[in-house]
Amino acid sequence: MKMAAELHPRSGKLIGLSNSNRTARRNQPIQEFNHGLVFSKEPLRDRDVFTVRIDKKVNSWSGSIEIGVTALDPASLDFPSSATGLKGGSWIVSGCSVLRDGRSVLEEYGRDLDQLAEGDRVGIQRSSQGELHLWVNGQDCGAAASGLPPKLWAVVDLYGKCTQVTVVSCEPPPPSAERERETIERDEEEEEEEEEDEVVVRGGRDDGGIAALMNVAAINGMVNGDEVPELSCNNSRPDKFPNNLEPDAVLTEHQLFDVFNNAIVSFYRSGDEGGGDEGSDWDGGGEGGGGDAGGDSSSRNDRGSSSGGGAAHSDGGTGTTGGGRDRGDCNNSPAGNEGAAPGSGTGGLMTNDALLFHEKCGTLIKLSNNNKTAERRRPLDEFNNGVVMTNRPLRHNEMFEIRIDKLVDKWSGSIEIGVTTHNPNNLDYPATMTNLRSGTIMMSGCGILTNGKGTRREYCEFSLDELQEGDHIGLMRKASGALHFYINGIDQGVAAAQTPNVVYGVVDLYGMAVKVTIVHNHNHSDRLRRNNAIMRALSPDVGRPRPSLALTPDSEAPDRLLFHPNCGQKAAIICDGRTALRPHATDDFNHGVVLSSRPLRSNEVFQVRIDKMVDKWAGSIEIGVTTHNPAYLQLPSTMTNLRSGTWMMTGNGVMHNGTTILDEYGHNLDRLKAGDTVGVVRKEDGSLHFFVNGVAQGPAAWNVPPNVYAVVDLYGQAAQATIMDDMVDLPPLPEDGSDGPTAMSPGTPCSVSGAPTTTDLRFHHLHGTNAVITNGGRTALRQNCRSEFNDAIVISNRCLREGELFEIVIQKMVDRWSGSIEAGVTAIRPEELEFPNTMTDIDYDTWMLSGTAIMQDGNTMRNNYGCDLDSLTTGSRIGMMRTSNGDLHYYINGVDQGVACSGLPAEVYAVIDLYGQCVQVAITSSSGPLDNSLCTSNVTEKSFPIHSPVAGVAHRLHSKHGKNVVLLGEGCQAIRVGGYSHGIVFSAKELKADELFEVRIDEVDEQWCGSLHIGLTTLAPTELPSCPLSGLSPSLPQLRTKVTWLLCGSEVRRNGVLQRQNYGYSLDRLTVGNRVGVKRCNDDTMHIFVDGEDMGPAATAVPKNVYAVLDLYGRITAVSIVSSSLTEDSESIKAPSLTSDSCSEGEEDSSPVREVESETCPLVPTIMMFLENHGKNIQLSNQNLTAARVSSYNQGLLVTAQPLARQQLFQFQIDRLNPSWTSSLSLGVIGHSPDRLNFPSTACCLKRSAWLLQRDSVFHNSLKICENYGPNLDTCPEGTVLGLLVDTNSCLHLFVNGMDQGVAAQDIPSPCYPFIDLYGQCEQVTIVTNNVPAVGAESGETRFQGDMEKADMVDGIKESVCWTPPPEVNPNKTCEYQALCSRFKDLLTLPDGYFNEDAKYNLCYCESCHKLRGDEAYYKRGEPPRDYALPFGWCRFALRIKSHCEVSNALKKWHIAYHGTSVGALRRTLDHGQLLPGTSSIFLVSPVKTEGPNGYTEPEENCAPGREVPRVRLSPTMRYSGMESFAPKVQFQDPRSQRRHQAQVGFQVCVRPGSYKVGPQTLSHSEPLDPRFSNSEIEWITKEQGGMLLYGLLIRVE
Repeated sequence: MKMAAELHPRSGKLIGLSNSNRTARRNQPIQEFNHGLVFSKEPLRDRDVFTVRIDKKVNSWSGSIEIGVTALDPASLDFPSSATGLKGGSWIVSGCSVLRDGRSVLEEYGRDLDQLAEGDRVGIQRSSQGELHLWVNGQDCGAAASGLPPKLWAVVDLYGKCTQVTVVSCEPPPPSAERERETIERDEEEEEEEEEDEVVVRGGRDDGGIAALMNVAAINGMVNGDEVPELSCNNSRPDKFPNNLEPDAVLTEHQLFDVFNNAIVSFYRSGDEGGGDEGSDWDGGGEGGGGDAGGDSSSRNDRGSSSGGGAAHSDGGTGTTGGGRDRGDCNNSPAGNEGAAPGSGTGGLMTNDALLFHEKCGTLIKLSNNNKTAERRRPLDEFNNGVVMTNRPLRHNEMFEIRIDKLVDKWSGSIEIGVTTHNPNNLDYPATMTNLRSGTIMMSGCGILTNGKGTRREYCEFSLDELQEGDHIGLMRKASGALHFYINGIDQGVAAAQTPNVVYGVVDLYGMAVKVTIVHNHNHSDRLRRNNAIMRALSPDVGRPRPSLALTPDSEAPDRLLFHPNCGQKAAIICDGRTALRPHATDDFNHGVVLSSRPLRSNEVFQVRIDKMVDKWAGSIEIGVTTHNPAYLQLPSTMTNLRSGTWMMTGNGVMHNGTTILDEYGHNLDRLKAGDTVGVVRKEDGSLHFFVNGVAQGPAAWNVPPNVYAVVDLYGQAAQATIMDDMVDLPPLPEDGSDGPTAMSPGTPCSVSGAPTTTDLRFHHLHGTNAVITNGGRTALRQNCRSEFNDAIVISNRCLREGELFEIVIQKMVDRWSGSIEAGVTAIRPEELEFPNTMTDIDYDTWMLSGTAIMQDGNTMRNNYGCDLDSLTTGSRIGMMRTSNGDLHYYINGVDQGVACSGLPAEVYAVIDLYGQCVQVAITSSSGPLDNSLCTSNVTEKSFPIHSPVAGVAHRLHSKHGKNVVLLGEGCQAIRVGGYSHGIVFSAKELKADELFEVRIDEVDEQWCGSLHIGLTTLAPTELPSCPLSGLSPSLPQLRTKVTWLLCGSEVRRNGVLQRQNYGYSLDRLTVGNRVGVKRCNDDTMHIFVDGEDMGPAATAVPKNVYAVLDLYGRITAVSIVSSSLTEDSESIKAPSLTSDSCSEGEEDSSPVREVESETCPLVPTIMMFLENHGKNIQLSNQNLTAARVSSYNQGLLVTAQPLARQQLFQFQIDRLNPSWTSSLSLGVIGHSPDRLNFPSTACCLKRSAWLLQRDSVFHNSLKICENYGPNLDTCPEGTVLGLLVDTNSCLHLFVNGMDQGVAAQDIPSPCYPFIDLYGQCEQVTIVTNNVPAVGAESGETRFQGDMEKADMVDGIKESVCWTPPPEVNPNKTCEYQALCSRFKDLLTLPDGYFNEDAKYNLCYCESCHKLRGDEAYYKRGEPPRDYALPFGWCRFALRIKSHCEVSNALKKWHIAYHGTSVGALRRTLDHGQLLPGTSSIFLVSPVKTEGPNGYTEPEENCAPGREVPRVRLSPTMRYSGMESFAPKVQFQDPRSQRRHQAQVGFQVCVRPGSYKVGPQTLSHSEPLDPRFSNSEIEWITKEQGGMLLYGLLIRVE
């Protein structure tokens, strides 16, 4: 009787069945990813394949369909959330793993189910022998498990991406399929009995390797020089690899790439090793092209296919062919060698004993990922005790390979790997494996250590200390006993000739190495890419064209010293290779390494001139030499991080391979200025000498090898340098002036002779925090315009001349805020202006037009001026002019509005405040002639601005492109004029965050297949040679010189490697008129847009400096740009924000209950500066206002030169933190003169008349006198302003962001001097000099609690009704408590759609965070005002407010309350959007009593007696609502620390006045629960459904 192909009626709770129980669909597939289990209706019969078809998938989740069998009867089963939770005899195939009862028993089996697409079929079978088989699209993947019981049900889990399946059959497979499988199994058994049955192409330098190359080339038509059509990119490797190559054979792209790669590897490696290593077992194997090609060409689902083969001569003459095989059940050598050597059959992964890390490991090791991943805990504090070993001995010819997942840049030394005879069960693990004195062979650095002693110092060319994250390291013990190590798949040769038979793999996570993962499936494409990189490094002159040394066709260029185009991430090479600069020198301080284009000759001086400096950073230029070729060097962030072949002069010391060899050498480079020169020379005797301003500094190193490259590190203050080999045409230094130095773009000619000296009006590079300057300084916009309405002041770059018009045009507005643009003038220089929230907050030398009001110094001078700025719309023009007699005139659309005010000083700057509705403006041509020079303001841009040649289109394409492309419309249109490929084009500049680059399809040629490719690349077009461009890849999937992400059809690829399938809309369907765009979002994801619709995140971890890249491939022949360089706003309407400003601790529009008394104490404050006498690691700058610790973690004490007067507030800002260290700054005062103070290493060593604030404690003369004072200073983030004040009673106060933390100490002597200890994380501080107040003075009140925005102004008069918080919402950005609460929230799996998208509304109320913000404990809200308490100890996650709610009324007129609830009730409450009765155990519907003493228990007028009325209890304090009776505690395990915690949840709500009644607490507590609220009025009861607005989810974790 045939088994029914149906599903069991019982299924997971989110499953819906249809189509006679043959189709299953997971409900809510976007919100939920599990609870999708379905079973076969009946138990499986032997040999029946239960097959389902994948009908639908979504891209919202990771993971996909899972399938297997279980002995559990679905009729009585309590369904788990996923198939992997099935126990009691269950076998599940998940991804490419097989799990039994939830535990992995087999890794890398069959096809990866996560990669299956819609329409694919997958089946499960129990064979008559009791084996489990997986079938994919009719192909048997082999035995996954054995020993299965007879009665089993098929189980399918619609998990993650898979949302719908249909049962298509349940019957035995066709006889042909079973015969094929039996034949394969029979062949495998015969092959296992043979010892030597493989012959592959041997990579000899004389014939074999080149033969393989030439034959493949001849077969594919390349020998004749014909252009080869581009081969299609298959997603999977071929099932069969040809055992011989016929003359008319055509290889697929993967096959061709395999053969080429391995033939070249054989060609080089065999030459270096003399054709093989010590054992003859190596000769026939993997260095040949066929061996590796075969090995890597068969995917894991093609078990048993014959894949060896390599290449033969087309004439059949001398080529060597073989029937090599690479079965899926064997571990592959990286080079494919010895695939069928003795022992390999039992050493593969088809056994259930997968190679993992042993559970017993070093004391600091944490294992995860089923013991495949090992990580060293506390990597910044500890560098050893990180030894891990394999769970079993290695088999002969078994590859043990790991991938480096994480490194830290703190320690010297890095990972070590090897083998040991010690059983991990019996081993007492040493701190480092090299301490073991028996039975151990380790590779450390580039040498081999046996039993802790060096036996081979230079084993290979590559040092383990130089490997990066993502690199692979492997080892293999051959059958002959020889031990080989592999780096990124390349065999490094014999490390030890005789290794014991029984050895365990061992890894020592030492020093920089923190985390590794065992690699079972050796990634084919990734390995080939790394092979090629290493192969080029071994012999750069063969196998690839030599890179051009210069970008000009000058015949003398190869002999001229220039900078190599391969430079650091933040560096650029200009002036034909003679000048290097860091374009964003004010944003980044490192990644500025540049090297010379050729090696230095003996006695040749390499000298550069410093062109430009910035004052922001510590440290400066570094210079030296290196043996590394710049063409193949992966450039580090700073050159002193390189651990081999490098000598650098840094400061006044010399370092070799990152270690200081001379401490006091020559002139200190950190003190050089613009115009100074530095040089280096290697003399014939091998000595290295440095020069400063032409003066030799003496020998710095000896025995430096020849052929070294010169290195310049544009670090810290050094922003630009030029090679000085010819003084005649050396470009002049940038001139100092108000406009700043000229920054040259990579394409700008170096000569500036004849350039105009006058400059046009434009916006200054200094501006408000939310403003962005673009388009060469002529356009200004406010970023995050839908969530921010102020902090966007921009100012002209120079003073207005008499009678000169400064005019702007409004380009963009949003219909969201009240108020709009404000314009005016100020006499304050931009460099001296501390930009406020709005310009009307400035109380001196400023004149502004706001609406119709003319304001001077923040006060209204006159109302009803001739125009209203709030009424202007997009396209309106506003101009300002100061006449010769000092009058200010405004012009609206060119019409003079008359005199606004008089008596202006001679030098005033134009000011624009992009406030409220006004988002973007641009300077018009009426303001003066255009000037294309780039000023300092451009240096702060993320790219070099380029003026748009077409009105309304700011984007354009770069002039460097594929050879078949022609650009029209001044770079706005691209046309492919021939062929079907070579159509790559780039954006002209880097994309900013959230900037959309979009094109329209103009022409399509249907004779071709394929379509447009689009994505992002880190390859800067400026790095490409100017001519010819034939070196650019013919198509985008082949562009792999730099990291490239692209969408090809519906597949997302990274450097050509498939990352995901079925992503959104397929580009193959594009036609004329369609629009395609790409955007890099703020969260480092790449999004693709089709016709304006966001297809969602396509790739993650995309870096900042990327260009848009398109490939006019196949059908698509012409595109034109339709996007603007302006930041695009999402058209989707966000939830209304709870305030128009930053949401803060004090809550929006709330007034603090506590009144702040002010005293009038007019004092003239003293300007404070740091004393020249300080700790030895301190460097002062900025006129002694800025102090930086330049090395180590201590010796950072500094003190002010002036004593601190009574009632004077001394404030400084934390500029820079280094998370590599622990702890942070401390501060205090000393009661004696610091002039002759002998500074100790840390402030806690000050023991005479010293008061110290450290963490949250106060010390006097190193003795603790107070605890729990103020916030923990270790948690203060960058930007925090700290202050010290001694009041008239000689009491010391700490101020944090302007908030007084109370008295810290008493009896402070006079005079006293403030001191700061830049310890640990804190590396730089700056004294705050502007508006230094005498605390208590009216004009000096810190602007945090009394602030008002212009949105509250009526006729220029400000109300004092609300408290506006400081701009930083949650200043403690690294709060661990908030992170823990966030992880618990993630465990609740609540849909993201319920929460506000803007994370700034999420607030932490832990002790450190609320003290840093200076929160009051109680606030008032509503009409009439009512007190409520802040939920100290909780963490709030803001909820999305529905658009129909009257937000303004809810915020300003409603009251704030709290509601405790249970975890189980959260989802139901959020689904309904309001609190419901019954959401907690005590909030059940209760019968209404007919009488009661307080009135709130009496029935309503229309209620029948005894009717049950639903009630919800609220409270104005979480001390009541957060009690366990209301908010039950639940236990959970932190996924990061694995520790168990208890958590509670509740809601913060807005409640309408009059909709609730106040009553006593119902829990019978005798003690007061909250000092502000009486127990008789602490509970509010409401029965109105619409009287509450969910405001935030509260979480507390213990």
